[in-house]
Amino acid sequence: MAPRKRTGALVAATLLRLFGFMTASAVCGVLAASLLVPTVAGAGVAVKESIVLFNSLPSELTIDPPSESTRVLSADGKPIATFYAENRVKVRLDQMSHYIKDAIVAIEDRRFYEHGGIDPQGIVRALVSNLSNGSRQGASTLTQQYVNNVLNESLVATDRGDQIVLNGQKSMADKIREMKLAVELEKKYTKDQILEGYLNIVFFARDAYGIEAASRYFFNTTALDLTLPQAALLAGLVNSPSFYNPAVHPENAIARRNQVLDKMLSHHSISKKEHDAAVAARVDLKITPGRQGCAGAQMAPYFCDYVSHLILNNPAYGADLAERERKLFRGGLTISTTLDSRLQLAAQAQVDATAGANPDKWGASLVSIAPGTGKILAMAQNTVFLPTPGKFDSQLNFNVDSKDANGNDLNGAGGFQPGSTMKPFTLAEWLNEGKPLNAMVDASRRSYPLGYPWRSSCGRILGAYSSRQRSLGAADDLQNNDAGYYRRMRVDYGVYNSINTATFAEAAQLDFCGIQKMVDAAGIHSGVDNARVNMHQLGNLLGAIGVAPLHLANAFATFANDGRYCAPIAIVAVTDAAGRQLPAETSSCRNAIKPEVARGVTSVLQDVLKRGSGVYIKPKVQSRFPTAAKTGTSNTNGATWVVGYTSGIATASFFGDALEGQKRPGQNITINGKFYKAIDGYMLAGPQWANYMMQVAGYYPAAAFRPPPESMTGKQSAARAPAAARRPCYRNFYRAPCR
Repeated sequence: MAPRKRTGALVAATLLRLFGFMTASAVCGVLAASLLVPTVAGAGVAVKESIVLFNSLPSELTIDPPSESTRVLSADGKPIATFYAENRVKVRLDQMSHYIKDAIVAIEDRRFYEHGGIDPQGIVRALVSNLSNGSRQGASTLTQQYVNNVLNESLVATDRGDQIVLNGQKSMADKIREMKLAVELEKKYTKDQILEGYLNIVFFARDAYGIEAASRYFFNTTALDLTLPQAALLAGLVNSPSFYNPAVHPENAIARRNQVLDKMLSHHSISKKEHDAAVAARVDLKITPGRQGCAGAQMAPYFCDYVSHLILNNPAYGADLAERERKLFRGGLTISTTLDSRLQLAAQAQVDATAGANPDKWGASLVSIAPGTGKILAMAQNTVFLPTPGKFDSQLNFNVDSKDANGNDLNGAGGFQPGSTMKPFTLAEWLNEGKPLNAMVDASRRSYPLGYPWRSSCGRILGAYSSRQRSLGAADDLQNNDAGYYRRMRVDYGVYNSINTATFAEAAQLDFCGIQKMVDAAGIHSGVDNARVNMHQLGNLLGAIGVAPLHLANAFATFANDGRYCAPIAIVAVTDAAGRQLPAETSSCRNAIKPEVARGVTSVLQDVLKRGSGVYIKPKVQSRFPTAAKTGTSNTNGATWVVGYTSGIATASFFGDALEGQKRPGQNITINGKFYKAIDGYMLAGPQWANYMMQVAGYYPAAAFRPPPESMTGKQSAARAPAAARRPCYRNFYRAPCR
């Protein structure tokens, strides 16, 4: 690195030589105008006036970090996506090939290490050339070019790009100001610091700002690994990135490359042997366009989209949307996420295998949550982000809400009817009220008329004269999937076989406010507007309101986590270009459901796969890992589910109509060449879940679930059975005493 102490001497000598030349010329004003700004030659500015103007100009140049690309990474450090307004990756000078440093100095400013920011010899050369043959040579040093790039970058970064003055349009005042700033810059920074800044900011191509991005774009290599002919070609580009673009004008690029090599030879940067070999070398381009944003994500485009919305919606990253966009697209952030690339790749392969580019555009999705932290481990769906021939495209994220809790857009599909995957929450309230799993309910009852006395402790006993009665409505003709289940049965049997009439028979004995609390505690809400799912509407016992797969998976993760709820998180760390830590998400957990209640629900959901509605799902995940799950199907079969978990991973698997709000019935359809009269949760969503979980469950702990207390299962002996629990006390509208 050039010693900083030489800078003052260089600057003084440079100014002395420059202004000595100017004052010695009788026509200095005209000549200065000509050499400094060829386009305004003959402007007739006097030397004295030029010197006064020069000394009066501002000398401070604020060098803000240039726009840099933002990287989004998986939890295991794999690249997910890159966001940029200018595709730039900043690197240190020692991370650049010495060839590019020598090449850029040789072709752009051979006396770079000798002058103090402006080059009198270069000015004289440009002056003579402009006067003798009418050419339009400039005399800008690398330092001046760096100043110009810094000024322009500042304008672009603050949305003032229209104020940029192109070189051919600059006035003498513009050029003198540029010179003054260059001189002052050389007092503050070493030559190597200036060269590093220049090589990181200079424009090479539309998708390549700075030498690292240019190396990747043109040769699919790094700045450190550039060969001599590659470095010479890139150094030649900066003079006219369009005219010397090797992908568009290869002849021009080769001629310019060889000119750079000639300069390097004359500058003794390379030997004659190196020169000749480089001149003879072919231009072996490996054009690698930048992959901008989530559409160009290397994996998990919809998770990427979710993360980008989390950044853009969060005031922690800027006071307004414009500032947050600048931070994301220009701030050089490194966003570390919760995504596990192993799970993501498995999830994507599975949803593609389930449905892929089906012509009728049926959607398939998988999303996984880590119980105990809320970390999103995988998020996949069977679509591509941009229209692609032969592919099913959609920019809607099937797995997330339409909006967040503050009403900000999340670009989600808004959820799907969860069907019978809502039944475990009624079961949870059953257990919460002290009722055993082996209790019998009357599942033969199919009608609950208007006026039926449902209970709700948050208001009153709901009877024929209650104003709340209308909110519950009536169930006139409940249907089960199979005809043989209209009979008395055990509660647990009714749940793992997914019997609708059994769920209503349970609810008839429960406090609806208790069911509401269970649903709210587990984070279940409408995927359209983030509103709570009103469990006082009877249809919601069977999943009539759309819920996003992400939050359904997380609700089941609450059961897996002994009733402790953790809000979903996607971003674990954010650093800016300078390495400063910015706010990120941390696990936010709370006790939501009693541990023994969660264990009781889990014990029943294990039987779903062993002998209930999921018994036909293959492969048999439960043969390798302790698992619990629930199937679900909407009324018209337009939304089908399996949501299940081990102790380490909770996953929601969805198949159905993802684009039209389940308006299309999932009946008489053909998927992957197989005809289905009516799809059910176990048919497509089930194998999708099972294949995926079989592959990934071993990556996380899959311990045996803790059993519920014997008092809950009804297995304790009569000799040590506790006294009958006192019935819950509910006061009615008239404040009648409890009994």
